[in-house]
Amino acid sequence: MMVISRSSRETYRLGIEISKILKIKDIVSIYGELGTGKTRIIQGICRGLGVKERVTSPSFALINEYSGKLKVYHFDFFRVNSLSEAMELGCIDYFYDDGICLIEWPEKIEKLLPEKRINVIIQYHKERKNWRRIEIIRNP
Repeated sequence: MMVISRSSRETYRLGIEISKILKIKDIVSIYGELGTGKTRIIQGICRGLGVKERVTSPSFALINEYSGKLKVYHFDFFRVNSLSEAMELGCIDYFYDDGICLIEWPEKIEKLLPEKRINVIIQYHKERKNWRRIEIIRNP
């Protein structure tokens, strides 16, 4: 599925819609350049999953845990420099836990990710500065 988001608010609302199709053990890998709206779509997903607390990117902590209808694990691998560094965090255990994993910068740990996941690809729109092209792909 491909969607054009015309604002941060629409990206957030798309996150809420994505939350409606998620179930226990789902992994959502969110790809995009800096500033494309990865954290914003995650904020919408978390809100849709009943998370009441403020959702921020775990840039330095690398993982934030939230409670809502389900456990939510929000990873940001931007600062991770190796697969072994990611493994030291115990991320693989989280991938198979009874929660939902939302991953920013998944390309940094691609080899560790289960094949079965949802990929969200956010790109800057070619003609409109504030618009985003968002593609959602569910891998088998």
